[in-house]
Amino acid sequence: MPPPARGVLRRPLLTALTSSLTLAALAVPTVVLAGSAAAQDEPVFPPGQEAPAPVTPAPDVPTPVPTDDGGLSLWGAIGIGGLVAVSLALTVVAVTTLWWMLHAWRSTDSLDATSFSRTPLEPQHRFSLLVPARHEELVLGHTLDRLASSDHPDFEIIVIIGHDDPGTEAVARAAEARHPDLIQVVIDHSVPKNKPKGMNTALPYVTGDVVGVFDAEDEVHPHLLRLVDSRFTETGANLVQGGVQLMNVQTTWWSLRNCLEYYFWFRSRLHFHAEARFIPLGGNTVFVQTDLLREAGGWDGECLAEDCELGVRLSTQGARVAVAYDPEVVTREETPGTLTSLFKQRTRWSQGFLQVLRKGAWKQLPTFRQRALARYTLAMPFLQAFTGLMIPVSIALVLFAKVPVVVALVTFLPVVPTLITLTVEAAGLGEFGRTYGVKIRARDYVRLALGTFPYQVFLAAAAVRAAWRELRGDGSWEKTEHSGAHIEAPSSTSTAGVDASADFPARAAATAVADPTRTASEMEVTR
Repeated sequence: MPPPARGVLRRPLLTALTSSLTLAALAVPTVVLAGSAAAQDEPVFPPGQEAPAPVTPAPDVPTPVPTDDGGLSLWGAIGIGGLVAVSLALTVVAVTTLWWMLHAWRSTDSLDATSFSRTPLEPQHRFSLLVPARHEELVLGHTLDRLASSDHPDFEIIVIIGHDDPGTEAVARAAEARHPDLIQVVIDHSVPKNKPKGMNTALPYVTGDVVGVFDAEDEVHPHLLRLVDSRFTETGANLVQGGVQLMNVQTTWWSLRNCLEYYFWFRSRLHFHAEARFIPLGGNTVFVQTDLLREAGGWDGECLAEDCELGVRLSTQGARVAVAYDPEVVTREETPGTLTSLFKQRTRWSQGFLQVLRKGAWKQLPTFRQRALARYTLAMPFLQAFTGLMIPVSIALVLFAKVPVVVALVTFLPVVPTLITLTVEAAGLGEFGRTYGVKIRARDYVRLALGTFPYQVFLAAAAVRAAWRELRGDGSWEKTEHSGAHIEAPSSTSTAGVDASADFPARAAATAVADPTRTASEMEVTR
């Protein structure tokens, strides 16, 4: 299905922004009055009778959390200060997030610049595609066949398998036999195992001048490599970041929010980072010039966000990054099937950002603006962890403490950008449905709204856990479970001769018994 016209993509979001500004302007005075001391009931006196002289502070300057002598207690001051700090922090996060979400929709030219060329140039590069896989029997075969169907004239596929994973190796060997001229299996003997170590093991086997990275569950469009090849030539870039999109938007309330996160991240925010010359790369559909990657020493084998770390390191070296998102050729994935899996994934990502922040390579960025952006982006888990810890304190103060009017106003500052963001997300959800052929139901919008606060608390909890793991020095790799749910999702990427899902169930059943000694729990697919 071809993507909608550019004008169609822009208008819903701009209309939503205008509407939400009006909504926010109406909402804030109401909640502030309801939450402030100014709204408290006062005695009414008959005409001609004056009220007695006040013996307490003026109503508009109430004394919060009074002590026996009428002063402010230490704990009261700390609580009020924490409430203000959380409110200001949430406001900053909400405003910057909203700004970056809308970056690609600033103008028609901006939106057009985020897409691949409609008339790609002739291929000029050879691609080496790395596919690290560990316990991925159920999805790896489909991914390799899909990659092998690419219409690019010059590429190879290197599958990286752990030496202790015979089930996944059997699937990879079978794919190698089906495509002997394209697929090569490399065995990773590193211990403990993780994704960056596996890719470093495969780097010496690379023969292409561009290295691409895909995950074992990815559904890759057969035209993608030609478009990426053209992007390298057109821009003179050293790296190209393609789009990735989670597809199972209607599976759960958190999958809906997770899909929208990916939509705005790859559709808009990464373009902002690329223009700023500081970019935390996405985990896959990343393409890097081989010579540059080898000169940089490959990936950091101890980092839990090796993609982000590589992007930051290459940004400090002045690498030119091009980002392109086209709904028709995005790499399709699935959101984690359980909250536990998603929690572990977000913990790993947050801790990885903290590791990159601590490593300090971003300090070598040439301009103050780049360094400020890097510090803010990488420190986001700390900010989320702090706000997460302060949320219960804020709720307690709002419910049980009298606060000054000014504090009440500050408390509700995050309401404005939050309402605007929610409205933009609703418009983005509708656009997602039109773009990918998914019928968005009324209850999906309800789930979007009701899930806003729980999802933020969830992310804050993951950030708290990430900070705790980092303080303890626990850098173990927690994998993400996959089931192939995205492969059965409606697809606009199917082309003649390429069946995206017809043989998937049969292949999954066949590969599931590749190693009969493994238990059912061990057969869970993970990344």
